Amino acid sequence: MALFFPDDKSYDESIRMTGFNRYRQLMSAFAFSWIKANIVTVIAAMPLAIGIIMSIISSSSLILIPLALAGGAIFGPFLAALYDLILRGMRDDYGDWWFNYSKGLRQNWKEALLPGAFTGLIAGMFIFMLYMLMSAKAGLKPSSIALYLISALLFLIISQNYWTQVVLFNLPLRQRLTNILLFSSKYMWRVAGGALIKLLLLAFLALLAPWTLILVPFLGLWYPIFVSEFMIYDKLNYEFQLEELIRSQKENSGDLH
Repeated sequence: MALFFPDDKSYDESIRMTGFNRYRQLMSAFAFSWIKANIVTVIAAMPLAIGIIMSIISSSSLILIPLALAGGAIFGPFLAALYDLILRGMRDDYGDWWFNYSKGLRQNWKEALLPGAFTGLIAGMFIFMLYMLMSAKAGLKPSSIALYLISALLFLIISQNYWTQVVLFNLPLRQRLTNILLFSSKYMWRVAGGALIKLLLLAFLALLAPWTLILVPFLGLWYPIFVSEFMIYDKLNYEFQLEELIRSQKENSGDLH
């Protein structure tokens, strides 16, 4: 436990903790596994990143659209596998990180292609718009900044809850969107708070680039996802009975992993 934080003699590693102690527990148990999975996921994001960079250099949205769609489709299954690995850690599903990550990749790649393409396109559009706003000769207007940030926050809320469902449930699109609306409405502050923290972390990496690029392979994806999932996981588990459902599915299939 003292790997990331000062040792606490009253701390019991064998018990699932709550609050900040739970955060400490998960970080100590899974952080290194998530970092290794993050490196693989960042490599898979390179086609998407290259496509966005090419569109910015050429100042062409016509280049952005096909390259972001293709890059996002490549990236999507790996992002789903990272979400799956992080959620496994949240429910104390220990095991070899590569076995679990590759299993998540195999199980979710078909479901992740289309949302991956859409995520790549929307993310590319946000980055492209940010470049256009920053390079505008008229300067940034407060209204434009506010609209941009609110739109980005809404996208992160929808994206977070959608990808969570991709790796947990086999549901039609309409039901997933309904779940996002109902869950976000009921736990608005939790959901918005997690998305806001994710937005701040991503903004830190983006606005201080290129100096922060060295952090991306180690923190760029898994940590924002983990923090936002940590904010809502107990409510998610309560509403959908996740751990009980997954335990029942494993018992019925004989899958112990």
